[in-house]
Order: sequence, then structure tokens, then C-alpha cells
Amino acid sequence: MDPRLIPMTLPESTNASPQHWDLVIVGAGPAGSAAALGALTEAPDLRVLLLDRSDFPRDKVCGDGIATHALAELAEIGVHGIDDGWPPVRRLELALGGTSVSSDRHRLGWVIPRSVFDARLVDRATAAGAVLRRHRVVDVALSDSAVSIDDIAFADVVIGADGPYSILRVAAGLPPTGRRALALRGYVPTPAQWEGAQVIRFGERRQPSYAWAFDRGDGICNVGYGEVLGMERQPPTRSLLLAELEDLLPGATTGGDAWKAHQLPLSGWRWDQPDGNILLAGDASGLVNPMTGEGIYYAVATGLRAGRAAASAIRAGDPRSAGRTYRHSVRRLLANHLRHTSIAARLARVPWVVRAGIRAASRDDRVFNDLVELGLGRGLITPRLAGGLLPRLTSP
Repeated sequence: MDPRLIPMTLPESTNASPQHWDLVIVGAGPAGSAAALGALTEAPDLRVLLLDRSDFPRDKVCGDGIATHALAELAEIGVHGIDDGWPPVRRLELALGGTSVSSDRHRLGWVIPRSVFDARLVDRATAAGAVLRRHRVVDVALSDSAVSIDDIAFADVVIGADGPYSILRVAAGLPPTGRRALALRGYVPTPAQWEGAQVIRFGERRQPSYAWAFDRGDGICNVGYGEVLGMERQPPTRSLLLAELEDLLPGATTGGDAWKAHQLPLSGWRWDQPDGNILLAGDASGLVNPMTGEGIYYAVATGLRAGRAAASAIRAGDPRSAGRTYRHSVRRLLANHLRHTSIAARLARVPWVVRAGIRAASRDDRVFNDLVELGLGRGLITPRLAGGLLPRLTSP
């Protein structure tokens, strides 16, 4: 049944003694559910425990934009229908001040509430054989042969998909994620000018920053505003974030509800994953596009690869090789892309560079699509994009 209608109340873990599992995944969002699917595709008989602190469906602060790249990753392992009932959105508008471009992108996108998207992924993971339990992890202990999770489970390999404040990240010996952004999101009735579109208007108070309006296709629009955090002692207030949203997208706060804010751990020049049997995926690994704040594709792509690496290492009888295998797999996929998004994010701190990029995209649809791939997929700063941008950096 559609998880929009039927709540999924998880049994809580109340084991008297710890149970052994081949794989424990902490966090059942897109990265965690994808990890379970990746592992069980590789080794269907694997004993996989999927832990989450919440029941499903549950809300998650997000722009709700789902790029086709994430669905393509899932389709490769036979997972389809996650987008059923939600119309695709092709039109994308980018603007800064009076400079704008609006065009149909060459890859479709969707706007699907995370309460629906995440619950559907969890449903696919449990159908594949993962066991789902509600539990908030507070302690992780490592030994030579296993990883222990509180007093409920121990496993050959553990995957941390537990978000930007990941306890598994600490256990793996990695420092906190670097630069962060703060975003506020709400829902409003979709006005006519935003129907069938995803609208992004860049701000000028701080760069990079932008307001968005993403039409879900059901009469409701996901709206919000986010900006990169600097060195200030106190983050921006709720009232300031709402004011910036209203300034950039007049009317975006009218009739709005479900206002929530959260921080995003932005990816940098280099991504790392230690050797060993603790793997990190999605936000827990610090993978959020620093240009756009997009993280769903990264979550699904890294989750699938973490699950596969874990399953292969367990089958080979060498669980501690999982980290190395996973690191190589993700770097093959994303290393160049992350370097290019890091460069692009630095350039985007300068408003006239953003304007130049929008002008270039308005004159050449191929440049527009290159920008979209860089911000929503795993695209690069192509020669065509650079060639379209540079001549306009000095143009009036």
C-alpha cells in the first residue's frame, strides 16, 4: 500500500542480549535503504539489520527534489516505481536579480515529499530481506572482529547513514564535516507562475545562497531558503531566513506551513573513507553538493556502493577490506565531480560570476544542461561551460 496512507510503526529493539548480524545499517533514509538494497542485491542471503530512530513515513527537511540520476541508480538493481503518482518536472528557472534563464532540462526531475520517497525505499529494502527496527544508537564499540551497536547488536560490517551528526562518523575516526549550510523549508499552495517548475533565485546577502520554489504537482509547492554558514557565532534566525525567502520569492511565505530548518554538511575538494569495517554514506560522509545543497543522488549512489562493498567483503571472509573497496568505488564515481563542484562553489561566492553563468546558460541550452548536471548529478565544468562563462565575466 502507498506509505502516504498507512503509517509504518517499527518494533523497538528490546533484545536481552546482543544479536549477531552480517551487516547493520544505522539510518534508514535514502542512503541507508539504498545500502540495504545494494547489499542484498549482491548477497540475497545476507542478514541485514536496518536501524532508525523514527517510524515511517516521517517528514524530513529537504527541497524534495529528486534528480533522475538517483532513480537511474535504483533502476540498475531492479528497483522501480519510487516516483509512481508524482508527475515529472522538466522546467527549471535560475535567476539572480534581473538576470534569469528558464528552460527545459534534458533530464527529468521530480518533487516527491521525503515522507513518501523515504518510506517507499524502506519498503523496498524490507521486501528484499532487511529487518527494520526502531532504535536510537548512542554507543559504538570496535573490536578486532566486529562492531557493536549499543547492547542490541554486533556485526561484521556497519554502515553509517545517520546524517550530518553521525555517531558512526566519530567511531570511524573522521573529523566533523567541514562547511555547512542552513536551510529553512515550508509548503504553500502552488501559485500559477510556479506550476510545473523548479525555481531557484540566488540571493545577495551572502554567497552562495538561494531561495527555491519546487512544484510537487499536487497543488502544493515546496519553498525554502538556504545559505552557507560563515564564521558567525550565531546562525541566521528563523525570521531572517523567512525574510530572505519572501524578498527573493514574493508570496512564498503566504499560507505556508510545516516550516523546519536543518544544517547540511557540504562536500569539499576531497572525500575520504577509512579502511576497516565502518562505512559512511550520504550526509554522514559529508556528501551534499556545495552549489545546490542536493544530496539525494549522492545518498543513493554511495549507499548502493557501501552495501555492495560490505556484502563482497563479508562473502570473502574479510570484513575489514570493505572500507578500502568502498573508498575506491566512490572515488571512481565522484572524485573529479567533487573537485569541480568545489571550484564552482568558490566561484559562486561572487555575484557577478553567478550572473555570467546565468547569461551563458540563457544563450546556449547545452551550457544550461551542463550547469544542471554539475548541480544535480555528477557533471563537470565542461570546456563548453567554461567557454560559455568566461567571455561573459566581463560583458555588461
